[in-house]
Amino acid sequence: MGLGDKIKNQAQDLSGKAKEKLGDATDNQDMQAEGLKDQAGAKAKKAGEEVKDAAHDVKRDLK
Repeated sequence: MGLGDKIKNQAQDLSGKAKEKLGDATDNQDMQAEGLKDQAGAKAKKAGEEVKDAAHDVKRDLK
């Protein structure tokens, strides 16, 4: 995973956490849901990048 991707994913996760907390504080369920969705998206992207990195490592090790 490139540094830029890591930064983007972390920013998306932090933004999601902020939205979730803001939704909690204001009793706004839509904002909470949007925050949870952002966090899930960031985690899914991170997992996908980790799989790609692992596959790249295996390919490199087989050479």
